[in-house]
Amino acid sequence: MGIDNQKLAALLERAGKEVDEGILPSCQIAAAENGELVAFEAFGDATTDTRYVMFSSTKAVVASAVWLLLADGSLKTEQRVADLIPEFATNGKDVVTVEQVMLHTGGFPQAPLGHPDWADRAKRLAAFSNWKLNWEPGTRYEYHPTSAHWVLAELIHRITGKDHRDFIAERVTGPLGLSRLQVGTPLDDQDDIATLAVTGEPATPDELEAVFGIREIPVGEVTDDALLQWNNPEVRTVGVPGGGGISRAADMALFYQALLHNPGGLWPADLLADVTGRVRNRLPDPLFRVPANRSLGLVLAGDDGQASQRGFGRTLSPQTFGHGGAGGQLAFADPVTGISMCYLTNGLDAHMLRQARRGVALASRAGTLAD
Repeated sequence: MGIDNQKLAALLERAGKEVDEGILPSCQIAAAENGELVAFEAFGDATTDTRYVMFSSTKAVVASAVWLLLADGSLKTEQRVADLIPEFATNGKDVVTVEQVMLHTGGFPQAPLGHPDWADRAKRLAAFSNWKLNWEPGTRYEYHPTSAHWVLAELIHRITGKDHRDFIAERVTGPLGLSRLQVGTPLDDQDDIATLAVTGEPATPDELEAVFGIREIPVGEVTDDALLQWNNPEVRTVGVPGGGGISRAADMALFYQALLHNPGGLWPADLLADVTGRVRNRLPDPLFRVPANRSLGLVLAGDDGQASQRGFGRTLSPQTFGHGGAGGQLAFADPVTGISMCYLTNGLDAHMLRQARRGVALASRAGTLAD
């Protein structure tokens, strides 16, 4: 369709706004169309060579590796996880299916597993055995920040015999030519990663109540202290599948172009259409009070007028798909316009409402780029 340069300039200006105001230390933004970058800029204490922790935007990359197993038939959505990972078959979890894990309906959202145990496969499997269910699998939705994707990583290992980090590099990011997008970054390849910092002041109880109807957000797994762990070089090597990916904004924008154009037929066309276009989970989100709108690994904007509550802004098509991350990371593609965008920052804005407004503003401007 082409790019409206005036709208692109407005997007870039908005991306740099909070860096200019001293709220964020740095950020990157990239937009792409027809498999190529149309913009890639860095603001603040960063260059276009700087890489960022993507947090949960990593989930889409891990899902794209799982899709390869679904494509070759070595994994099926209806399979019970315990049939492949016997250590998981405890405390009622023997009924949990692969699909439920991918849709965050498996029932173990805050299952404990953290640093340093998550770096040891034996300790991960021991944690699987200890995990308990919060509800009957498939009956409700609650976001699983890291637990579900550790299960997906182990499924990759059981089926392929390869560590999930190696499998993703060999079968996804390698073939796509995205070498600076990594799930698990070696110690000797970390000099270009931006240091995370908490910025700003939290939203007041009155501000929270006006938006969510509650004066305090429940404390879960995703705390500032938990996120700041990724300043630890050892944590970056682990390749935490639910949130440990490292990338430049450009590489993630191009990853989403790959999901639009499927270069080299990396994934079967019918499977790719399903995972990027079919909503399998419309259960309500307990925090945002909107349908989850999840496919097998992605979030879809949807046509219910609630896309901005899912981080997609107000101008993108209902078919837009992607996955955001803590700290305000954005990554998505709009099949109608062919535009993909990624925004990454190392500023963990304590004001969650300001962070959300930034995401909506950026995504909305990205939705107007097509000329």
